[in-house]
Amino acid sequence: MNDITEGARFTAATLRRRKRDSVPICCLTAYDAPSAEIAENAGVDLLLVGDSLGMTMLGFDSTVPVTLAMMQHHAAAVVRARRRAWVVVDLPCGSYQSSPEQAYGSAVQLLQQSGCDAVKLEGGAVMVETVRFLAARGVAVVAHLGLLPQSIHQLGDYRRQATDAAAADQLREDARLMAEAGALALVLESIPASLAREVTAALPIPTIGIGAGGGCDGQVLVWHDLLGLSAHQPPFAPPYCDLRATAHDAIRHWCDDVRRHRFP
Repeated sequence: MNDITEGARFTAATLRRRKRDSVPICCLTAYDAPSAEIAENAGVDLLLVGDSLGMTMLGFDSTVPVTLAMMQHHAAAVVRARRRAWVVVDLPCGSYQSSPEQAYGSAVQLLQQSGCDAVKLEGGAVMVETVRFLAARGVAVVAHLGLLPQSIHQLGDYRRQATDAAAADQLREDARLMAEAGALALVLESIPASLAREVTAALPIPTIGIGAGGGCDGQVLVWHDLLGLSAHQPPFAPPYCDLRATAHDAIRHWCDDVRRHRFP
């Protein structure tokens, strides 16, 4: 049963109910009004306005250059198109790490100016007090552990995380602390499937996986990866169609028709 296709508004209460009833959560990134409308009408529960827009939409080579103003701009477009889905927006790099107060200011700006439902931030133990500060003040927070794209300059590449015993133990502890601090859900990115399944079973809040196997409470993918629009497809996300090739062929056909005076 899908609350979204039945017309009910997805809320934080729906999120908790999905965990309780073991109903999988479908989350897809959206960066503009058309993608939000298509995704929601197709049955997506959560629309994530990810800072991945830096790479998918703006031509950056990482998420690091994305600003709060950019996130607000794209989030507002998504919110204008949605009718039922829960909209979560990434706090971009540099907009929340300095202090809980900075994070609160950035979160309130996104909530007020875009109309989104929740914010997402990256980081483990160092971010626990920030999550607690936001949650205590009524901000809906989604946490993000495992591969942290905003830390790519420190990590060096996008390899799988928490593959050794010490790192796995730290992720388990970070996940527990995030739930206790008041996070409503937890994204687990690029970690071993067995670890993701274990964390999911141990937590009272839903986990949403990306490259973390099928044991999470839900799954999230990037719009461009799902539809075959990405130039480089991640190994954990086989495309469900090839819109990149379809668009290329259509545009090439149109150009040919224009040059041969067949259009209009």
